[in-house]
Amino acid sequence: MTEVEYAGNRQHDTDDIEEPKPPQAFSSSAAIVFSCLGTVVGTGNIWRFPRIAAQNSASQGTLIFLVTWFVFLFLWSSPMLLIEYAIGRYFKKSPIQSFRKAMGDKFVWCGAWVTSVTFLISCYYSVVLGWCFYYVYKTIQLSATGELPQAEPESQEIFEAFAEKSYWPIMCHGLAILASGACVIGGITWIEKANMVLVPTLLLIIVGTYCWSVLNKYSDYGIRFLFTPDLEALQDPRLWVDSASQNAFDTGAAMGLIVPYATYMTRKHGVVRFSTLIPAMNNFVSMLCALTIFSTVFSTLIQTQSTLSRTGIVEIIKQSGPASTGLTFIWIPVLFAQVDILGKILCVLFFLCLSFAGVSSLIANFELTSLTLQDFGIPRKYGTPIVIIATFLIGLPSAMEIEILRNQDFVWGFALMLSGIMFQLLVIKYGVRKFQQEVVNDYGEKDWRLTIVTMIIIVVIAPLEAVGLLAWWALELIRSTADEAPGNRWYDYGVETFVTVITEWVALLLLLLFVNVLVYYLRPSWMREDTDESKYANGDGQFELKSSGAYSRPFEPGAVNSAYVNSNENLSDVKY
Repeated sequence: MTEVEYAGNRQHDTDDIEEPKPPQAFSSSAAIVFSCLGTVVGTGNIWRFPRIAAQNSASQGTLIFLVTWFVFLFLWSSPMLLIEYAIGRYFKKSPIQSFRKAMGDKFVWCGAWVTSVTFLISCYYSVVLGWCFYYVYKTIQLSATGELPQAEPESQEIFEAFAEKSYWPIMCHGLAILASGACVIGGITWIEKANMVLVPTLLLIIVGTYCWSVLNKYSDYGIRFLFTPDLEALQDPRLWVDSASQNAFDTGAAMGLIVPYATYMTRKHGVVRFSTLIPAMNNFVSMLCALTIFSTVFSTLIQTQSTLSRTGIVEIIKQSGPASTGLTFIWIPVLFAQVDILGKILCVLFFLCLSFAGVSSLIANFELTSLTLQDFGIPRKYGTPIVIIATFLIGLPSAMEIEILRNQDFVWGFALMLSGIMFQLLVIKYGVRKFQQEVVNDYGEKDWRLTIVTMIIIVVIAPLEAVGLLAWWALELIRSTADEAPGNRWYDYGVETFVTVITEWVALLLLLLFVNVLVYYLRPSWMREDTDESKYANGDGQFELKSSGAYSRPFEPGAVNSAYVNSNENLSDVKY
């Protein structure tokens, strides 16, 4: 078989013939839900969200932050994820190739920016995941042979001995990469199986620890503080920035991670529905984690340090520690140590939960990069090992030196706002009405309608949010560091300074623009492919499959019998 063509008008396609499925596709809607939840439910939900919520707590409580955080779910995260679901399902390509199909050959650098930023995040994310692996082992060891650390200095010493004075971070970094990469080599089938185990187990642990935490004595103090409003908090600009950035971090919005998974969806999988419900489920998980942490901290500290005020307890939750790890790797063992044998079990489960969450998210990172290489002609069996080796080598400095990890987290974490702008530009360049109708409403079946209100959010409100937050972030960073010691001022090259961020962003941008210009004139094989729109899709639902990539994942000869020809299809419609 050298060529498969499928064509038909929308009425005939909808009523008589089922959409041809790619050779590899999700086996069920449950598989999609768990895989997409595995992508977005990560360590950010479990340890980062409670800390950010505490840092934005007013004197009376945290409710104002929670409300603004929830609002940004609909004003930023869900619309950005909708774009990812839609272009992945429609173009069946990686972000780089999807941007090229939608915007043209001159805009490959936009998709490359999204992919590069997410890849660079995964390089140091795997280091933190390695820490989680180590703490599963360490808490089991301490529980079996002795006691968990009883005080913060003791726990701090354990963390520093591991993270800064040993080779354990390098070994655990490699182990985290191998564990996640192994699930990607087999394609969506292996990814689906891994997430069908990891994600339900993760959710069971979260729900179980939540139930335990809220039943503890004095846990209601933490819950009441979490849901008490203080209107003065609305006057703090940082609350708005943290609400938006944390929601994006929570849901993985604009990271491009959903695009690869969406390539395995058919038009019967509703992208509007998924882009609304899955982020909402993800935020629900974050709320459970916040309730668990606040309940546990308040309950434990009220019983063990009765002299602490409410403000003092919240200050402990706010502590970020080295590379924003304070509450997780330093305070959690101390807190659970106060609960005797049950505390030891819960501490192990907590870090096991973190590990599962990290693996399911890192799998999505690897799938993004592997699919990108696959779209450039590198088979998965070679591409995935390349991704594994590259991630290990680029992440190695972060594993060896915690200050480098701090720098990478500071630089690339906020670069996701620029990635969001790239997705918004894709919709604008492709055509707002065209995207709404052809890519989403006309192409999908039995899905919720993409309304004009959502389109206004995507092309008007979300860009204003991104520009405003970036401008405020830059001005605030410059203002707050102007009088710092040398090395920490905004114009110094330091670990977390403004000029360092801009330099790294501009360096990546110039590199991607240079490569884009180079390939535009050299015209490699993947760019010489005919990109005439009518060859792939048009308004009445017609498309042709001329090569292994326009609307499918690569297939083997003969696969048409099982994957592309439906039992109700007339074989005369399929050309060989």
